[in-house]
Amino acid sequence: MARMILMLALCVLPALVSATRPVANPLTVEGRVYCDTCRAGFETSATTYISGAKVRVECKNRRTQDLMYSTEGETDSTGTYKISIKEDHGDQLCDAVLVSSPNSDCAKADPGRDRARVILTRYNGIVSDTRFANSMGFMMDQPMSWCNQLLQQYQEFDD
Repeated sequence: MARMILMLALCVLPALVSATRPVANPLTVEGRVYCDTCRAGFETSATTYISGAKVRVECKNRRTQDLMYSTEGETDSTGTYKISIKEDHGDQLCDAVLVSSPNSDCAKADPGRDRARVILTRYNGIVSDTRFANSMGFMMDQPMSWCNQLLQQYQEFDD
């Protein structure tokens, strides 16, 4: 019996220690935040990128949806954010989420483009330490005056 307990301790204890230890090379969540100047619901050639927008990475329990992890970051002058994640969140649902925009005329989050799912584990075959999130956007209060001409470029015509 003593051998069994010793064997169990030698096998299980190292696994528990390595599972609770922070990741040696942190993962990085990277994405962009834009202002939808034409209120099109997607990025266009008139889209501008927001410097100083706040973004949060949230991870929730798959079953209970309880918040398990949260950290924030801010976009640089190109509208790009890079948030370092030190722990593995393999069995959690993680999203990059818009928090706020510094532009008062472009501060309403675009429904459906206000969050982006990210996979924050090393046990999925992805070699890179960088996890790219889809672009997220805020909408202008009023579309720019020239948006009608721009959006006509995106219309499909049936022949």
